[in-house]
Amino acid sequence: MPDKEFFTEYGEASQYKIQEVIGKGSYGIVASAIDTHTGEMVAIKKINDVFEHVSDAMRILREIKLLRLLRHPDIVEIKHIMLPPCRREFKDIYVVFELMESDLHEVIKANDDLSPGHHKFFLYQLLRALKYIHSANVFHRDLKPKNILANSDCKLKICDFGLARAQFNEGATPIFWTDYVATRWYRAPELCGSFFSKYTPAVDIWSIGCIFAEMLTGKPLFPGKNVVHQLDLITDLLGTPSAESVARIRNEKARRYLCSMRQKSPVPFSKKFPNADPLALRLLERLLEFDPRYRITAEEALAHPYFRGLANVDSEPSMKPISKFEFAFERRKLTKDDVRELIYREILEYHPQMLREYLQGADLSSFMYPSGLDQFKQQFASLEENPSPKERRGTSLLRKYASLPRERVYKSIEETMEDNSDSGRTTSVRRAACQSPPSSQGIDKIRESALRRAFSSQTAPKTPSCSVHYLSRNSSIVLTSAEV
Repeated sequence: MPDKEFFTEYGEASQYKIQEVIGKGSYGIVASAIDTHTGEMVAIKKINDVFEHVSDAMRILREIKLLRLLRHPDIVEIKHIMLPPCRREFKDIYVVFELMESDLHEVIKANDDLSPGHHKFFLYQLLRALKYIHSANVFHRDLKPKNILANSDCKLKICDFGLARAQFNEGATPIFWTDYVATRWYRAPELCGSFFSKYTPAVDIWSIGCIFAEMLTGKPLFPGKNVVHQLDLITDLLGTPSAESVARIRNEKARRYLCSMRQKSPVPFSKKFPNADPLALRLLERLLEFDPRYRITAEEALAHPYFRGLANVDSEPSMKPISKFEFAFERRKLTKDDVRELIYREILEYHPQMLREYLQGADLSSFMYPSGLDQFKQQFASLEENPSPKERRGTSLLRKYASLPRERVYKSIEETMEDNSDSGRTTSVRRAACQSPPSSQGIDKIRESALRRAFSSQTAPKTPSCSVHYLSRNSSIVLTSAEV
């Protein structure tokens, strides 16, 4: 397929050569492509009708913002977002991601004999990413195997931040979010049946515990069919919780059910997971504490004896809490045009010169680009109308490496330990991995000034604007196996 002109005179589209469809869904289409400048494979995701519903557009805005701010080797990276030809009328957006070969769900399903080395290295990467995310005062809120991408070298990356939130310490008023629709099997017990809850980092820790247990056994730990069944499965393993712990459950029906439940004794983890490393089980018990107050943190978990010889604090970075000015838009009710402008502003983060002009007040609205937008739309339409043989057969796309060669994990662990032993090298790698998109010199100061001005001019409603009706629509922008 020949190179296509893209959106701007910068030649964005000609940089990417489309290969094949690797994912479809209500959001649009994902295609693999080659970056002709670097030879690297990438995934380009076209999100259709972004602004059809404000709630969906807000989720996309939050996600692209968080993925720009959270730059870490164990978090999926947005490499670029295409510049639309018109600031005030665009409907679709094109996001370029690093291309990953599989996801943890497929890896677990295809490998019934994952080794203790796999278990340890996988969990270490997840906790390392979670320490970084939580240090920024961000909660992922939807961790599950399908939202963890994987490569054949056993490297994992957390993706799908569509439900993630940043929290800011602004006094004693609780902050509640009403769109928590994450998969029940990985949902912390304090959230069972609750769609209006205050969150803590402990909800992500519980999810990681469930994922780790799934690695050990090859099947989900708590595959509840409904809220009651979910609580039954949890208490069958952990035993009946204390009255104090039950009181922390927000859902009244769930509390009543737990109070009326017959007394259950906890099952020893050594019996539930007879072939697991005893140190792994000691850590798992801390990850799966019923009461969130007693759940271990990601930072504490990384210091657990289970990771002795692998963990190194120099390769486990934290970051400053995200500025409240970045999410000032959450404090007011937004129209479609408001969200379109905010998403356009995020897109400009990948176009430094235009961002500088925008932040300095330049009017870019009439600047139309002599681009190949129509050609590019036709290219994606052609992919949708003419599926590949794999797609016609209904076989899973982008799953060449679900089965992991046993030697891969040991090579990856050795590389990690080698990096950890060279603190100078580790620091330089970490800094490179955690950089924001490239920008012109001095642009950060201009950006912060603009954010502060915007924040100071806004008035916050007492409750966030959110339509639950549309939250089931899959508008998440990250390529996951659920979309393939």
